[in-house]
Amino acid sequence: MSFTLPTALPAWRQLSQLAADGQPHLRELLRADPERRQRMSFGVAGLTLDASLQRITPAVSLALLALAEQSELAQQRDAWFSGAAVNRSEGRAALHVALRGDPTRPGPWGASISAQVQRELQRVCNFAEQLRAMAVRGHSGAAITDVVNLGVGGSDLGPRMATEALAHLAHPGLRVHYVSNPDAWALWSVLRGLDASRTLFVVSSKSFTTPETLTNAASAQRWLLDHGCPAQALADHLVAVTAQPALAAQHGYRADRTFLLWDWVGGRYSIWSAIGLPLAAAIGAAHFHDFLAGARAIDEHFCHAPLARNLPVLLALHGIWNRNFLQLPTQLFAPYPYRLLRWTPFVQQLDMESNGKRCHSDGRPVALCTGPIVWGDLGIQAQHAYFQLIHQGQHTVPVDFIGVLSEDTPLPLAPSHHALINRNLRAQASAMAEGRSPGTTQALLEQSGLTPAQAQAMAAERSFEGNIPSHSIWLDRLDPACLGALIALYEHKVFCQAAIWRINPFDQWGVELGKSIAQAMESEPVLLPS
Repeated sequence: MSFTLPTALPAWRQLSQLAADGQPHLRELLRADPERRQRMSFGVAGLTLDASLQRITPAVSLALLALAEQSELAQQRDAWFSGAAVNRSEGRAALHVALRGDPTRPGPWGASISAQVQRELQRVCNFAEQLRAMAVRGHSGAAITDVVNLGVGGSDLGPRMATEALAHLAHPGLRVHYVSNPDAWALWSVLRGLDASRTLFVVSSKSFTTPETLTNAASAQRWLLDHGCPAQALADHLVAVTAQPALAAQHGYRADRTFLLWDWVGGRYSIWSAIGLPLAAAIGAAHFHDFLAGARAIDEHFCHAPLARNLPVLLALHGIWNRNFLQLPTQLFAPYPYRLLRWTPFVQQLDMESNGKRCHSDGRPVALCTGPIVWGDLGIQAQHAYFQLIHQGQHTVPVDFIGVLSEDTPLPLAPSHHALINRNLRAQASAMAEGRSPGTTQALLEQSGLTPAQAQAMAAERSFEGNIPSHSIWLDRLDPACLGALIALYEHKVFCQAAIWRINPFDQWGVELGKSIAQAMESEPVLLPS
């Protein structure tokens, strides 16, 4: 594959000219094309993407697709899936897609990796089922009832988000907890409600040197000892998930309680690996396999669907139009289902740690904008907080709305709750796109009984510019398969943008800098109050 800077591509220059020429307001695009929503809605794997409220004209759409072609996006995707060393700065592959590969046939990464993955997946699922069957016991012989995951970053955000999103599948006798912050209160707030004889700690660290995680693990072991666990029985309450099993063994972790991942699994992409053990314990092995299958369905779609109907590609191209040509530096997420409370922190890491880069993958400094600032919260809460700024502030903020079409909460009035949530999502997306002109606002104020003079005086502050671009992504259900598909959709969107920007989405040297400085400070004296 050639290495051409994106700004040198003909399509990039064409898009720059289209942006400079100006584009119609979304209000005009919607009214000129009654079929726009139908034409720009795409479904696969239990997901539906409605892209009709993006500021995309047919000319822009064609130029974006040309950009993908000229960037050799398909060739870069195929190299990634084949196991090539796409993580150039670390000289290794990035094969998290292999973790959810079809168990009946090897993927393009080869039979050896497929066999390793299936072997470890079976170990993870077997142990998860033992936990759910109350067959894992602590030092006293009592069954384990509480699993505490100790991890940070990708070892926490993905499994925690998915466990909460799929809480309706939780085992009634097994509770799964997460602690990531090394602030002592974070750990104590979980431990103070637990029985040490029935508690198992899953220590998740790829390197098994992560200071935050090992600090929490040491404190957890001290808590076990202080609550009656003999020192020689500590291993009965400990599980390791790591790419360094020998190091885990040196710390006293049993081989049969040590689960493996590989150096080609990045932390923010690791939920599909043994890092997902707490999730598998929470929802069960069968549902965990459904979760993997949902992601695999998006993998198949990404590899085989034409670019013009390829959901990850479309998300990526629209994001590049917003970021590089409309000069919109942020991306807001507004999930409306409460169980997706932790979606934004998860996708924040996925996007910002991957594409927050300032040099191309060949080392040259970039002369264009890369990853956006990703932020957000639950949609209903956002409406009553910062949506005022979105509607009438001085910033244009693209939004990805996320909703669920069905409802499974066992309350008699749950359907009315669900209808209210989804009405709000649709209303906010429409209001942001179309806005309301001063003339329309004045007419409405007059209809409400104000005089023309009063209406004219109030019209400006009650008008809305609109033209705020958004996607709406609808899950058929909030179940393991649809959630797996949603995560994979955004993983591939991030990859596509990196491929076009010519950056490496699989390293994170900015994260490593702070770690190394903190480590150097360990030898400095700690000043305590006198």
